[in-house]
Amino acid sequence: MSSTIQNKKLVVHKITVTGVIQGIGFRPFVYRLATKLGIHGFVANTPQGVIIEASGGKEHIDLFTCLLEKEKPSHALIYNIEIENLDKPDYNEFSIKESTYTGKKTAFILPDIATCNECLNEIFDKNNRRYLYPFTNCTNCGPRYSIVKAIPYDRKNTTMGSFHMCSACLEEYKDPGNRRFHAEPNACRECGPHLEFWDKEGNIIASYDHAMLQAMQAIIDGYVVAVKGLGGFHLVVNAKDDKAISKLREKKQRKDKPFALMLPSVKKIKHICDVSQLEEELLTSYASPIVLLKKKEQASRLIADSVAPKNPYLGIMLPYTPLHHVLMHELNIPVVATSGNIADETICIDENEALHRLSGIADFYLVHNRPIQRAVDDSIARIVSHSETLLRRARGYTPIPIHTETRLPSILSVGAHLKNTIAISNKNTIIVSQHIGDLDTVTSYNSFTNCIDDFKKLYEFEPDYIACDLHGEYLSTKFALSQGKELLQVQHHYAHIISCMVEHNITEPVLGVAWDGTGLGLDKTLWGGEFLLVNENTFSRTVHFRSFVLPGGEQAIKFPRRCAIGLLYELFGNEVFNMKDLDLLSKFEANELNIVKQMLNNNINCIKTTSVGRIFDAVSSILDICHHSTYEGQAAIELEYTVQETQNNEYYKTNIVSEAGGTIIDWSPMIKEILEELRVFIPKEIMATKFHNTFVETIIKVAKQTDRKTVVLSGGCFQNKYLTEKSIWRLKDEGFNVYSHKLIPPNDGGISIGQLVAAAKMIREK
Repeated sequence: MSSTIQNKKLVVHKITVTGVIQGIGFRPFVYRLATKLGIHGFVANTPQGVIIEASGGKEHIDLFTCLLEKEKPSHALIYNIEIENLDKPDYNEFSIKESTYTGKKTAFILPDIATCNECLNEIFDKNNRRYLYPFTNCTNCGPRYSIVKAIPYDRKNTTMGSFHMCSACLEEYKDPGNRRFHAEPNACRECGPHLEFWDKEGNIIASYDHAMLQAMQAIIDGYVVAVKGLGGFHLVVNAKDDKAISKLREKKQRKDKPFALMLPSVKKIKHICDVSQLEEELLTSYASPIVLLKKKEQASRLIADSVAPKNPYLGIMLPYTPLHHVLMHELNIPVVATSGNIADETICIDENEALHRLSGIADFYLVHNRPIQRAVDDSIARIVSHSETLLRRARGYTPIPIHTETRLPSILSVGAHLKNTIAISNKNTIIVSQHIGDLDTVTSYNSFTNCIDDFKKLYEFEPDYIACDLHGEYLSTKFALSQGKELLQVQHHYAHIISCMVEHNITEPVLGVAWDGTGLGLDKTLWGGEFLLVNENTFSRTVHFRSFVLPGGEQAIKFPRRCAIGLLYELFGNEVFNMKDLDLLSKFEANELNIVKQMLNNNINCIKTTSVGRIFDAVSSILDICHHSTYEGQAAIELEYTVQETQNNEYYKTNIVSEAGGTIIDWSPMIKEILEELRVFIPKEIMATKFHNTFVETIIKVAKQTDRKTVVLSGGCFQNKYLTEKSIWRLKDEGFNVYSHKLIPPNDGGISIGQLVAAAKMIREK
């Protein structure tokens, strides 16, 4: 090939590639491609991406440039390729150079990637030197975001920097024909991290392979084992052991919320759940999230009912690291693998921290000596309307950036109070943090501020503006107010709609349907049942649900029976307390009911809301499904799971009423019908189905009254599979273009993205 080039005019190009291209074997790919084409020069990581200097005949250089895009590694995302002619002599060879460290850090980091099949084959090959080694990886898989300390992505800039490769690993690392060529976390049992098994006090019971054996036996014997994984600790117990699970629930302070499961194979999962082809593809993807799957009747023979009480779905993931693969292969049973924390706190990432924070929960600890740079929890997804929908965006997805058509100002957005994420702008991209969680505890708030500091350091980022929510009591908003930067406050539901528009690159005017629990509105009341007309840079509230009050404010969210009383009080006033056939009243203690009555009659500590989420809570209680929520959304979730499996298109009546304050959806006919059906003992499954259908038909009614042909669905209520799928189906059937969330969560995990883009629009309007 090189002799052919000598007969042609040599050209030298500087090729700058930007995108998600560090940590996926992109430099080895470039090296092999250049060598194959007889091109000389070099490739190197930079803080901006990858730089290539390529010397050769013009035809070969053109082909080389074309194949960079066409044959790139499967995990690579290329945003831009810039080519510049250089006046330089020919190089003698092609090489991978040391990374450069000059210039602003704009390169992107790849998420942590599930173990590839080649590495798995080695792990379970008794003749391989990595047999059962729990930290095996290559350029196609392994830790990335959870171990990166700085950009560019080089070993010395990761938590693997203190592990010096043995001669065998170094030979792989330097061999262009080896898939571990420049694999930065490369290691083996001779030179890499190792396991230890600790008791409650942190005393070492066993090390290396013996540590794994001891951990497996402890799980089989019914103990809770805290396992240090990729982005933090899991609390692991035998999923069939009801006693162990009950103990875990008590110690973790998690009364009813379902636990995630890990099973060794898709085959095992199919024993307990229905798994479609799309669900199987999601389970086995490189992101390997927790996937919500429909439980089979025989599941209770293998899984304790206490794993997911009153829930027809199980959240299941496959092993995604060598450590998990070895553990699950040897155990060969389903295990609970829930986040290593107490309820509402962030996940533990350090073994010494875990000894303190998990001391009342874990009986033993399976740990290792590879430091975790940042907490990255498991992502959660489900298939909705024949495609992936993320409910929690973290491991496997973060920090893949979101590309925008327009260049963005330098903005930090701090997200909402619940399901918090933060985001920063980076030229034409948005980088969103992993799921941080609810900012209700000291540890979670510290994680929030640490994440902001981490992003600033990692990307050498300092914002000119900070975007936040309107709600002054959100800790994220209080943080934004304390920073001394120009502040841009974005209405909560507008941010929801913008986040979905950004995901789908929608620029035309839309009708936004924003339904959730609550978010502060422009009128200082709690919104949550909104129809917004969103234009290029502005929005207006066109329709909303009739308001009612929540007696006791936050207490009403925890006790849906209070939402129900507030809703019925709006209809019947004080008469509601005298309804002898209203079974709801019996769900209150006499003293509590009297207090609620006084609150409502005197309008004390009663917060007005239009929230669809709270209407779902209220009806869940009215139908005697859930009166006390021990985790967020429980009442609405259990109401969704009461819906009939068979197709039922019946719905209740609602009225759309024009008032001085705007157009209102009056739900009172629906509630009166529900109360009447309760009196004649209509099955709650039928009523739950008709209730859901009513909200779908309400969307259709409102959409037909606007001049918008594009409808965007966002907000926590659209985590509801039935509601979302039926809304999409009906809107399409009526000729509308409809968009819902896929890779950005519909819940408050997407708020930071919406805040950032809405703030950028506000800045441009100045």
